[in-house]
Amino acid sequence: MKIIFNIIIKEFLQLKRDPRLLAIIFIAPIIQLVLLGYAANLDITNINTVIYDQDKTVASRDFIEKFQSSGYFLINKYANNYEQVTDQINKGNRCNKNDLWALVIPKDFEKKLARREQVNVQVLFDGSDGNKAGIAFGYVTNLVSSYSQNILMEIRDKSGLKISLSGIITPELRVWYNPDLKTRFFMLPGIVGLILTIITTTLMAMGIVKEREIGTLEQIIVTPIKPYHLIIGKTVPFVIVGFMDVLLVTGVMVFWFGIPIRGDFFYLMFASFIYVLSSLGLGLFISTISKNQQQAMMVSMFGILLPMNFLSGFAFPIENMPGWIQPITYLIPLRYYITILRGVILKSDGLFNLIPETLILLGIGILILILSSLRFRKKLE
Repeated sequence: MKIIFNIIIKEFLQLKRDPRLLAIIFIAPIIQLVLLGYAANLDITNINTVIYDQDKTVASRDFIEKFQSSGYFLINKYANNYEQVTDQINKGNRCNKNDLWALVIPKDFEKKLARREQVNVQVLFDGSDGNKAGIAFGYVTNLVSSYSQNILMEIRDKSGLKISLSGIITPELRVWYNPDLKTRFFMLPGIVGLILTIITTTLMAMGIVKEREIGTLEQIIVTPIKPYHLIIGKTVPFVIVGFMDVLLVTGVMVFWFGIPIRGDFFYLMFASFIYVLSSLGLGLFISTISKNQQQAMMVSMFGILLPMNFLSGFAFPIENMPGWIQPITYLIPLRYYITILRGVILKSDGLFNLIPETLILLGIGILILILSSLRFRKKLE
């Protein structure tokens, strides 16, 4: 028992002497819990909305006001024609600020209500996020049903007639990009980005740390090669591996799950190359602050991968996060890459439609790779 007790004491002493590992063990879980507690919110509020009011009467304005005052919908634009409605929804998921749906009120809305005739209002949804669209349509249906019943109750009270409260306004649903509202169509493109992040970042960090552990890195350093030779030589293989993984997972997505790539495939590969710069840069940085493979793995998972998962919009809507967290998400390269993936795969977007995301992703990738390379070079010297 004394031997076991001494071994236990030794392990605790080793933990005490490694402040980085202590930080990962005790501080990282607290940070993750705080981030997840705020970011993991599947409730949908402030749903971006486009209104096309063809009637423009008191009744139609009152109907619109019910949506605005409900707390669920945020009216961003009043369209003057169907082209403007189409343009607003077709803009795509620009940093999670797209118009999710449009309400089209017919021209004879008020007249039909006065005659107690059924009115069909058109509801157009961007179905690329099937889960969000399904929840939002539930809100729309409940609000329309409640408003319709209130009108019929007023008519019944004024006239004294027995009137069925089955509903006088009916929403006609039209879903774009994902007519069946399948969550798989929204999640799988994001999983492509997540898998690429995990593989390239972890492999880069673990590969360099492993060489440092077994001593081969020091042997390479004493050879007559320059630091940038070593950095490029270490980076290029993982770029190739990253591309192979992109082709592999997109192939599975297309041929196994039946989700076609509607946009420009070559632009998707170009965007993937840009994103690989960021993930490899992060892996290179992790290798400079880790002493062993175990530490590199812990830093990768708790310091990089989990926060990127929470804050990239992969699973949780960014617009539902608190205002003080949302600015942090602009620093997450995976946020822009997932936007590009979903835009190209689901909405036929190309470079012209995604120029802001492409430029930001390129800038972040180059900056991370340069800073990580400079730090790695200092470690070599």
